[in-house]
Amino acid sequence: MTIRFKDALGAILLAGLAFAAPPAMAQATKHSAVQAPKPPVPDRKAHRLILQVNTNDPAMMNLALNNATNVAQYYQELGEKVEIEVVTFGPGLHMLRDDTSPVKARIATIALSTPAISFKACGNTQGNMSKAENKEIALIPEAAVVKSGVVRVMELQEKGWTYVRP
Repeated sequence: MTIRFKDALGAILLAGLAFAAPPAMAQATKHSAVQAPKPPVPDRKAHRLILQVNTNDPAMMNLALNNATNVAQYYQELGEKVEIEVVTFGPGLHMLRDDTSPVKARIATIALSTPAISFKACGNTQGNMSKAENKEIALIPEAAVVKSGVVRVMELQEKGWTYVRP
């Protein structure tokens, strides 16, 4: 059996064509800006902020509320998620007391317009104030009680939340 040179050359050329890129595709990659599609952007986790209030100072309470609303607005404009907790304890509980809060009207407005901001009251402080004043300490409706404000701050930090004391 003899293989002719012409047949062998044809087989080699045919094999070479099988590994070559089609001319139209080679042309497109050389001369145009064809790019592979970008992978989808993963869903980013929410930005999470703790603001601590532990003084009975209206200026400090307003500063905490300013910080909370500014941060919420900043991330809202970027289209990113944010969670903000204002945690009160010690004398700072006055911020969330129904009878003594100098900022309760502002908190009511914020709670309606910015659900990303929540307010936590220290249950230990509430109990101690109740004993000291010999009466129940009522909180504003926007406040949720946690057993310990300090422990709440610690637990959130351990979960990666950012802590700011205004």
